[in-house]
Amino acid sequence: MELRRVVVTGLGALTPIGNTKDEFWEALISGKSGAAPITYFDTEKFKTKFACELKNFNVTDFLDRKEARKMDRFAQYAMVASDEAIVDSKLDLNVINKLRVGVIWGAGIGGLETFQDEVLNFAAGDGTPRFNPFFIPKMIADIAPGNISIKHGFMGPNYTTVSACASSANAMIDALNYIRLGYCDVIVTGGSEAAVTIAGMGGFNAMHALSTRNESPTTASRPFDATRDGFVLGEGAGAIILEDYEHAKARGAKIYAEVLGGGMSSDAYHMTAPHPEGIGVIAVMRNCLENAGVKPEEVDHINTHGTSTPLGDVAELKAISVVFGAHAKNININSTKSMTGHLLGAAGAIESIASILAMEHGIVPPTINHEVVDENIDPELNLTLNKAQKRDVRIAMSNTFGFGGHNACVLFKKID
Repeated sequence: MELRRVVVTGLGALTPIGNTKDEFWEALISGKSGAAPITYFDTEKFKTKFACELKNFNVTDFLDRKEARKMDRFAQYAMVASDEAIVDSKLDLNVINKLRVGVIWGAGIGGLETFQDEVLNFAAGDGTPRFNPFFIPKMIADIAPGNISIKHGFMGPNYTTVSACASSANAMIDALNYIRLGYCDVIVTGGSEAAVTIAGMGGFNAMHALSTRNESPTTASRPFDATRDGFVLGEGAGAIILEDYEHAKARGAKIYAEVLGGGMSSDAYHMTAPHPEGIGVIAVMRNCLENAGVKPEEVDHINTHGTSTPLGDVAELKAISVVFGAHAKNININSTKSMTGHLLGAAGAIESIASILAMEHGIVPPTINHEVVDENIDPELNLTLNKAQKRDVRIAMSNTFGFGGHNACVLFKKID
């Protein structure tokens, strides 16, 4: 069976550094940090008092107030980003066969704020189980693609992938394969997360996963720097329209890139820590290259998982050196989490969008906030430190890894 070619025809981004894909891109190449003191709740007693929240975002600018109240923030973000991507794709929703349009979304947690608030309200009461009738449908992780399909009438495959921080990358790989195999013509994919909450910040602090650089939030996310002390929590959504190449060509669609392949693996090592030698990461990148039919020396750019944690950054870069050998030093490697923070289940989608736009514009966004060289990192690797670099990117890789040892990798190619 001959596999269909799959291309990207629409992008939507709602991030801590820009509320559209164009704002997001301009902030990326400018090296803008999205980190700032938390405004959503009182952080006086919290170890970490900052995060990468959305800025100047009012959901009622996009959604009817009554409808918005029925959604957790993670689902609101999904609606906004997917709407931008659908408009960007110029799909004619009155013409396409909606039975062959799916929505496969990623969320690592889902409606955390809704769950938190309902439980706190119950605990503050007299024991009578008074819960909002929308409690469950607001909370469940699969409601985001459900709402997207209800709004637009898409009747193809519809579900959410949950693999912690790899969730939206897994969603993209599933979407890629559904189109490759001929089950769909178009799939809206991506991911969203809204974990900047009391429970989210408290839980990640308890794990010692977050940076506590409260005196300088904008420089706290510092992947590959020797003084890194944990990730910065972010929120938002990224949406990508994947489409059968012939379907896209027939309607004269703009094509951003081709999706060549995807890889998956498991560390099978620890609940939260990466394998120190990166064996799962080595496997996922090799799986992705094999799936895409691409040689290591053909890759120009890697957007790393690069969370700014002491163990994770070193393990990933070691794995890159193993997989790519001498060619590793010729690759523009970066971590856009240095600017956006870590969007958890939305990270794979947002970072794939960054990789796709790097190909389109011929510029690789920087890894900002790097000050102190880490002796455990190969100095010959080009980590695109502090300033964007011009580069003709023909093939780009995006890595995303999640708690539980979930690894996902996606490969994109520029189309002439």
